[in-house]
Amino acid sequence: MKSLIKNFVYKMLTVSLKLSNHERGEYSLKQKLSKIVPDLTNQYTTFKIDMKNTYLVNKIRCQHSFQMSLALKAIELLKDEKESINLVDIGDSSGTHLIYLEKLLAEKNIHNVQALSVNLDPVAVEKIKAKGLNAILSKAEELHLQPDGIKADIFLSYEMLEHLFNPISFMHNMAEKSECEYFIITVPYVQRSRVALQFVKQQYEGEFQAENTHVFELSPLDWDVIFKFSGWEIVYNDKYTQYPKSFPFNLTKYFWQKLDFDGFYGVILKKNNSYSKRYLDW
Repeated sequence: MKSLIKNFVYKMLTVSLKLSNHERGEYSLKQKLSKIVPDLTNQYTTFKIDMKNTYLVNKIRCQHSFQMSLALKAIELLKDEKESINLVDIGDSSGTHLIYLEKLLAEKNIHNVQALSVNLDPVAVEKIKAKGLNAILSKAEELHLQPDGIKADIFLSYEMLEHLFNPISFMHNMAEKSECEYFIITVPYVQRSRVALQFVKQQYEGEFQAENTHVFELSPLDWDVIFKFSGWEIVYNDKYTQYPKSFPFNLTKYFWQKLDFDGFYGVILKKNNSYSKRYLDW
């Protein structure tokens, strides 16, 4: 009986994902991404994706569609026509997003894409290099210490900030000690901020890595304050919910809140130190 109920719930959640994706007008983008990277098995380092798991594959595909929609908007915001674009993905675990963008930009006649992945996990770095992409081993918080600096037209950071011990210092260092036009960030969307650290709360046994450990899960309002304080302005923001607005599948939000997240919050940031320069004790 429990198994039947569980299967029913996940079928409902899968439908809600599809409806939300259609509602946002991102279905064609989702289909395009699935053709660019058909196999998501090794998307993460800490576990493998079962491509027969319809729920999980749809969840990731819809999430990637949201992330790429932000990236495409940021590329449109670049002032000058670019013969080449420098992209740096901070916290990249597989190179998937950079592969997406190389193909999507080629459709815009931008073929000279300089892409760099950054991760603190040597397994992830080697996995990305094996795909022919450039990658460096570094903690996000130490990226600004790279000897030659890190130059980018666009920084990408997808579901990474919630894994950091000190996201404020990271964001301030990136504002002051790196070069970029725009910074794209997505984080889990929660309505109330909280300390996560589930392995402590639930008293899990065993070891834990940065990739599967959330530290702070903050509301969009609180993230916005951090962005502004640390030296950025919000050019664009968007909330992607894993359920549609329409009845009755909007009611699946209660399952999402219990089992996962409402969705994801995304921003496109541009440097602006109007607040950070007034804080005297960085």
